[in-house]
Amino acid sequence: MTAKALERIEELGVSLAKRESCLALLGLGSVGKELKRCDEYSDLDFFVIVREGSKMDYLNDLDWLNEVKPLVYSFRNTVDGYKVLFNDGVYGEFAVFEEREMNAIGYSEGRFIFRKDGCHVSEQPVVEIREIKEDNIDFALNELLTNLLVGMQRYRRGEKLAAQRLIEYHAVNRLLSIYHHFADEENDFVDAYNLERRVEFRFPTLANLLPSFVQGIDRVPSSAKALLDFTLTLGMLNEAMVKEIEALL
Repeated sequence: MTAKALERIEELGVSLAKRESCLALLGLGSVGKELKRCDEYSDLDFFVIVREGSKMDYLNDLDWLNEVKPLVYSFRNTVDGYKVLFNDGVYGEFAVFEEREMNAIGYSEGRFIFRKDGCHVSEQPVVEIREIKEDNIDFALNELLTNLLVGMQRYRRGEKLAAQRLIEYHAVNRLLSIYHHFADEENDFVDAYNLERRVEFRFPTLANLLPSFVQGIDRVPSSAKALLDFTLTLGMLNEAMVKEIEALL
């Protein structure tokens, strides 16, 4: 069965290609190059590339979407685009750009649903996305340590929410940023913008430990201990910092 998101991007392509002012439709993510992971839970991510002077026509009036399938929700979350929900439950995020703007836009490599003759936009971005994985293991480990220390200090002060964010989010993300140095990734589909995406498929063994790293606001010390104990297996950590953290657990 074809995923609704994939059907919808193709329907949009057929409709938009008929518009003289629309030059191309670029599918991204699971409706772009990563079709193998498109499923019933996938959403729509896409760029609409239009002729100069036409951009605001597409942003100010969403009838071009309603013509394909009625919208029940739309939220303009950026100057260039929207988050939308169709009446059959398909959710999407999109942006509209004029061709000249694409040279300044960073994005993951996409797939053209259509591209008219004379349109010179590439599936590959001119601007590279900043790498969110970390090559400097020592840097990430030390950031993780300071997250644990400050997080536990805040927890003991009574700032439980701030502590949880530092330990169960920021410190865990530091671990995710370097874990590819310690284990093979079992899935090629790394999200260029979000370290947490598909971690269960990329690092199944690590994923089994996540419940111990993220135990919730009332068990932050237990989360910190589990994360510290695991991080100690990855490399040498500053003994003084480790002792300070352990004293707060």
